[in-house]
Amino acid sequence: MKIKTKLNAGVGLLFIMIIGLSVLSGWYINLLKKDTNNILAANYNTLQYSRNMLLALEDMQTDPLAFDLFSKHLEKQRANVTEPGEGEATEKIAVHFNALKSDPKNTELQSSIRKDIAEVMQLNMSAIEHKSSIANTTAGGAITVISIAGTFCFLVAFILLVNLPSNIANPIKVLTQSIKEIANQNYKQRIDFEGNSEFSELSRSFNTMAEKLQEFSESKLDKIIKGKKRMETLIDNLHDPVIGIDENKKVLFVNDEALKITGLERRNFVGQLIQDVAVSNDLVRTIIREIINKQESKSLKDPMKIFANGKESYFEKEIVDINVIPTGEAESSFIGQVIMLRNITPFKELDLAKTNFMGTVSHEFKTPISSIKMGIQLLGNEKIGTLNEEQKNLISGVQDDADRLLKITSELLNIAQVESGSMKLNMQNTEIQDIIDYAMDANKSAADQKNIQVFVKKDAELNSVYADKDKTSWVLNNLLSNAVRYSYENSSIEINIKKQDNSIKFSVIDTGQGIDPAYTERVFDRYFRIPGNKKEGNGLGLSISKEFIEAQGGSITVKSEFGAGSEFSFVLNNGKI
Repeated sequence: MKIKTKLNAGVGLLFIMIIGLSVLSGWYINLLKKDTNNILAANYNTLQYSRNMLLALEDMQTDPLAFDLFSKHLEKQRANVTEPGEGEATEKIAVHFNALKSDPKNTELQSSIRKDIAEVMQLNMSAIEHKSSIANTTAGGAITVISIAGTFCFLVAFILLVNLPSNIANPIKVLTQSIKEIANQNYKQRIDFEGNSEFSELSRSFNTMAEKLQEFSESKLDKIIKGKKRMETLIDNLHDPVIGIDENKKVLFVNDEALKITGLERRNFVGQLIQDVAVSNDLVRTIIREIINKQESKSLKDPMKIFANGKESYFEKEIVDINVIPTGEAESSFIGQVIMLRNITPFKELDLAKTNFMGTVSHEFKTPISSIKMGIQLLGNEKIGTLNEEQKNLISGVQDDADRLLKITSELLNIAQVESGSMKLNMQNTEIQDIIDYAMDANKSAADQKNIQVFVKKDAELNSVYADKDKTSWVLNNLLSNAVRYSYENSSIEINIKKQDNSIKFSVIDTGQGIDPAYTERVFDRYFRIPGNKKEGNGLGLSISKEFIEAQGGSITVKSEFGAGSEFSFVLNNGKI
């Protein structure tokens, strides 16, 4: 039976039963009303008339109007005769009353009238008892019939209440559960609803869909397996170690390179929790440190040094979170991570060779440059001979070029020291004023040529700083030199030294052209020069400054407003590092 038919039949049956019970109840109520009206209209009125006639009879001796009152109620009684024998009794009252009117003092007639009235009242009292019995019988029948009908309606309603919702809800529940199974890729799920209801048609459609999905899944399974093997082969043939873990940190895959550098076998790696593997393997423990400690950085700043392929190798680590958006959902879900170790050993070897070359060439350059400077000094000595103005200008130009070459050579040597890791720090308590004086003296001539005034602001209680005097002086000198170079003529520069928490901050503030915001983050990159800048420079000074300050445990920053000047600052710890 169709669900719509079941609902119509159930609700219709309840509706019909409610109407039937209402009609039956109304019919019995009407019967009871009719019986009650008979008692009131016929017998009660007669009793009332009889009572009034008795009262009038008692007043006849004293009140002449009592005869009229008696006659009036007697006529009403004649019109209300309803019971057998009541008419004859009423006529006896009329005969005796007529005789009494002729002889008002006759007590026998009054007694006869009383007996006649009593007989009428007795007839009506008996009739009331009989009609009350009939009304009680009717009421009892009504209660019985209505109770039976109500019980029948209740049973039918209870049966519908128990069966009808379950007939609709249970198939829906089964269908919902089956849909969840299909969503979980259990395409073997089937449902079976008997009969020819809408649910039966729905089950047939559902089963057809499940069969097609199963067929489609099985037909694509071979392709999926081939694709999986293709991906595994691709990962295994990568020259860089790769490790994949799921959201619970269980190892999903690992390629041959990763097995080679860790010294583990695949069966002891894949399928295990990576933290359990790390317990017995120092390299794995180092690799997953960020994952276990939940650090924000996903890659190490410095390369990892690992003994691999019979030699020390260098690797850059990158941890990539894998997030996917499940079908039918709006938010992404975290499903795992991939750890990749990029082998940079060839680049590291080339970089080391470049550093050695730079150090060797820079060192070799210093000797001929020094000879050139000595020759220039000798040429400028008037004891050897007097030079004309043009010769002096040429010697001055050669002197500037030699100074510039010597500066570049020194910077290249500094870079070589930093990159080779052979930079030595001489950390000690250093007078701050000595660092300031060194920078001021080195740039006094350049500042005077552009009529630039340099002001120094220093907290009075600051006297010394724990730092490498030579390298810190070199950094402040480089910052001040840049400020003089890029400041306008007749401007001013401020050197500000102040205490900042437990550190000391050195700042060089100029009012020059400033730096375009697009290049602010790159000014400390090696060999970087702002495009379109025609000032002298090789892009190494700020990079070396950054290395010198960070080697001492400090930091260097820049704040600039394009067209309004720049502020270069470095911070050093006011204590031992």
